[in-house]
Parts: sequence; structure tokens; C-alpha cells
Amino acid sequence: MLPEIPEGVVWSILLLPIGSFITILMVTRPYPKLSGYMTVGTIGLAFLFALWVLDSVIASDGQALPFQSHEWLTINSPVGHDLVVNLGLRVDGLTAIMLLVVTSVSLLVQVYSQGYMAGDTGYSRYFVFMSLFTTSMLGLIMVDSIVVLFVFWELVGLSSYLLIGFWFHKPAAAKAAMKAFIVTRLGDVGLLLAIILIWVKTGTFDIAEIQELAVAGLISVNVLTVFGLGMFAGAAGKSAQFPLHVWLPDAMEGPTPVSALIHAATMVVAGVYLIARMFPIYEVADDARMTIAAIGGTTALIAALLALVVVDIKRVLAYSTISQLGYMMLALGLGGYVAAIFHLLTHAFFKALLFLGSGSVNHATNTFDMRKMGGLRKVMPWTYATFLIASLSLAGVFPLAGFWSKDEILSDAWGEQQALFWVALGVVFLTAFYMFRAIFMTFEGEYQGGEEPEEEGHGGDPAHPHESPWVMIVPLAVLAVPAVLIGFANINGGVEHILAGALPAETREGLHEFQFNWAIALGSSAIAIAGIVGAYLFYGAKVLSSQAVSKAVRPLHILLERKYFLDDLYEGIFVNRLLLGGAALLAWFDTNIVDGVANGVAGTFRFGGSGLRLLQTGQVQVYGAMAFAGLLLAGGLVFLLNPL
Repeated sequence: MLPEIPEGVVWSILLLPIGSFITILMVTRPYPKLSGYMTVGTIGLAFLFALWVLDSVIASDGQALPFQSHEWLTINSPVGHDLVVNLGLRVDGLTAIMLLVVTSVSLLVQVYSQGYMAGDTGYSRYFVFMSLFTTSMLGLIMVDSIVVLFVFWELVGLSSYLLIGFWFHKPAAAKAAMKAFIVTRLGDVGLLLAIILIWVKTGTFDIAEIQELAVAGLISVNVLTVFGLGMFAGAAGKSAQFPLHVWLPDAMEGPTPVSALIHAATMVVAGVYLIARMFPIYEVADDARMTIAAIGGTTALIAALLALVVVDIKRVLAYSTISQLGYMMLALGLGGYVAAIFHLLTHAFFKALLFLGSGSVNHATNTFDMRKMGGLRKVMPWTYATFLIASLSLAGVFPLAGFWSKDEILSDAWGEQQALFWVALGVVFLTAFYMFRAIFMTFEGEYQGGEEPEEEGHGGDPAHPHESPWVMIVPLAVLAVPAVLIGFANINGGVEHILAGALPAETREGLHEFQFNWAIALGSSAIAIAGIVGAYLFYGAKVLSSQAVSKAVRPLHILLERKYFLDDLYEGIFVNRLLLGGAALLAWFDTNIVDGVANGVAGTFRFGGSGLRLLQTGQVQVYGAMAFAGLLLAGGLVFLLNPL
């Protein structure tokens, strides 16, 4: 057991990537390799400190470490509450798990980026943004004030905008960055209103204090319901829940290591973290909690169906992430706090592995189009082996990590809401099917030739694909270990114990205690294997024709190809017609009414002035004569009105 961790060391976890951000921006930007080493070194040290935090939290049974909060801003009010914003850290079981996820995945992604981004003209700029991204996420999960959390929440959004649009000269990347920024802002409006509401009702931004007031019954259920739904609106934007999920597949325009970080450890898991952090509120506000469960189940299903038809390997993984985030939200909505965070933990490692594996494939073939791949198992054995491990873990095959966390969610669903249980079970089949569809199209069969390099995949030769360099392979191999083993962390309730310690005692007593269910485990495993076999029949052995099935269910296939027409709805109707049409109407009103009135008034004075200016000759004798004439006129008027 390590000695008790000093508060300064915990602050260093946040300050180290900030230091990297500032140093690269101000000093090392002209030296690209040094910028990369700076990022790796600082996040590596933060990872070691995160392990120390985890050790200290385990020693405290998951309860918050006694760190002091410092007053940052106070605004006195003559009426109502004074606005007080404190800056401090809340480090408990939930924080420790999230710190482990963020620092470990970020470290491996930064190492991988040394090879993947080699030769890119924006190499230093890339690591500036990545340092800011990591800083933002670490701040979000560590602070104890909901308003300071919102500051880091918005910094996460800014960082994702900068990284999704990293290759801003590409129209698709610039558009995707803007789409992600705007869609997530829609959800953030709800989050901001929720923060204002809870301050008006309680006079505090302190997360622990809000939780205590909620479980003590000192905040009305109606207020907590509205507050909880507002929080979920923000979470739905960040974690790409229906109907705000449309930005995430387009975000694949960013560099692949960015996609790995977004999907595994930063932006999209921020929403799940937020709902988990506020879990005691949802235990009181049942209506808000069940809304989360219903939307989570819907998201898990519709995203898994979309993953069946896309041919871009990164977009398959993007829809997979949306689906798995739906799984986590479903669990939280059904009271499965531990199951949701446990799945977040396991998902972080195998999803990061899958994205980095797709980047390795792109590095060799210069394409993400699976139709232009095939046969890569022979020339990329390390990439294939690690990608296969991650796919099996995601599919929930025993005894890999995903099996354990998926079964906890299924068990919670079975005990709480069986309709959602059957939805979740159906998603198990779809997940196994679309992941092994990707494997058979990418690694089996004959190589289809790739394509000439564009932006990603520096150094790849599409004519002769080869294994990626060691700096990319080592992170894959390291991630494969937790993708297999991290699920065993909760066999004896270890994860459950430290996560429960983060909750108030009243909420902790009502937590679901996981009981291994052989029927669910065997049934879900059989369904996962059925999905793998189905994918093999269609895309491996090809004894069944996917084209024939597509024709047989043509309307459904069109619906999935067009992504449920949501992009058409948002861009075609809301943006192009309502927003742009409304903007055109306002422009007409401004030009013809507002400017018309202003120009009319100005024209009247201008017309009058144009006549009066004729009186201005510039000749002194004329002015004198006019003054004398005026004097005579005035004298005459006085005489007439007041005769002698």
C-alpha cells in the first residue's frame, strides 16, 4: 500500500497536461518531435499519479479523500443567494476509475500518434490540441463544483471541435467539426439551465451538497426531475444519444488517434460520467431516470442497426460507440450505476484498441473503405490479432472483459425492465454481427487494392500493405491486455466496492448487488456466437448473399443507408429551410423595414439640408447684407407689434 497521496500530487494530474499545452504552444512548437515527447512525458507522469490516487481511494473504501475546496468567486446579492463558486477537487471511487481510464488511454494514444502523425505539417499543433483535450477531460472529472465542471465541459467541446477539424482545409472536416460543435451546444443549453435552476433552489454549486439535499428530501421531486432532464440533455449531446447522435459518425473526419481518444476516454464518456456523478438525484427523480433508460435502449438499438450497412470501418466503430453508450445510459436509467461505469471501464480499452487498429489498417492501405481491403491478416498479423481480441471483447465473448460488464447490464435490465432487457439482448447479436462483418471484410479473403494516399496513413503503400511500425503496434499490444483481463476486476466486487463508496450512504444502500446469472450468461454468449456465425455465413464463407437480403428488405435498407433520414430532417428542414429561411426573412426585414425607416429619416433631413445649404455662399459681404436685412426685418416686426 502506497502512503497517503498529498493534495498537491492530485492537482499535478490536472496541471501536467496544462503545462504541456502551454510549453508546446510557447516554446517547443518549432520542434515537432520534442512537442510529442513533451505530451507523452507529462501524461505518463499523470498516469502514475492516477495509479497512486486509485491506491489511496481503495484504502478509503472509495469515499472522497479529504481535500479542501477554495473560494474562487463571490458575488454578493441584496436578495436571494450570494453566488459563490469554489474551486476544489472531489476524488472518490468514481473519480479514481475515470482518472485511470483517461490517463492510461490518453498515454497510449499519444505514443501511437508518434508514428501515425509522423510527417504531418501540423504535428506540434496536433499535440497542443491533444494536451488541451486531456486537460479538459481531467478537469471535468476532478472538480467538486458543478459550475466549474461546466467550464471544463465546454473546453472538452472546444477541444473536440479543434481536433475533428484538425485538417481544416478539407471541407468535410471543417463541416464535421462545426456539426459536432453545434449539435452538442443544443444539449448544453439544457445543462446550463439545469445548473441555474439548482442554484436558484439551493444556493450552492457543490456537487456533494446537492446530492445530500436531494437524498434528504430537501429539494422537491419536480425540481429534481427538471434538473435531471436538463443534465441529461447535456449528456445526450456529449454522449451522442438519440436524437443528438448525428454528429459522432461525421467526427471520423479527424485523425484516427483523435477518434480513439474521443470514443474511449474523453468527450463521449463525459455524458455517462455526468449522469453517474449525479446518480443520487436520479434515484429520487424516477421519471427522469426512466427517460434515460428508454432513450439509452433506443440509442443502443438504432445505432447497432446502422453499423450493419456502413462500409467505412471507422464509422462502423462510431456507430458501435453510440450503441454502447446507449447501453451505459440504459444501465444508469435502470439503477445499474456500477454496471454502467464498469462497462465504461472495459469499453474504454477495447474501443481504443479497435480505433487504433483501424488506424493501423489505414496506415497500410490509405483507406477506411472495407470494400478496398481484404486479406490483411496475412501481412498485418499483430493488427489482426489485437483487432480480433477487441472485437471478441466488444461482442461479449467469455472470458474477455466485455462479457463481464455486458452481463451486469443485462442482469440489471432483467430485474428492472424486461422490455429493455430484450432490446439489450438483441443488441448483443447485432454487435457481434457487425464487428465480425468488419473483420471478414478487412482481414479475410483477397486484398482489393486500397487507394492512393490523401491525408491519413502517412507512409502507406496501397499496392503492398505491411504491418505498422513498432511505435503503433506496442500500444495495440498493451491495450489488448486489459481488453482481455480488466473484466476480472469486479469478480469479487472490487470495482463495485470503490464505486459505491462515492455515493451518499442512503443511495449506497439501494444499489443493485450483482449476482452472476448463468441463464443470462449462457444465453447472451450463445446469441453473440450466433452473430459471429451469421457474419461468417454472409462475409466469410459467403454462402448467403448480403445483396440478396438488401434487395428483399429494400425499404429497411434505404432507411438505414439514409440514417433514418435524420440528417435530411436536420439539415434539409431545420437548417436549410427553417434557420436559413428565417435568416433570409430577418435579412429582408432588416434591409427593407429597419434600414428603410432609418434611411427615410436620414433622407428627409438630407433633402431639407440640400435646400438650406444654398444659403451658404462663403462671401462675407453677402452674410453681412443678410444680417443687416434680418436686423431691419426684426426691427420692423418689433415696430409693428409695439408702435410708438
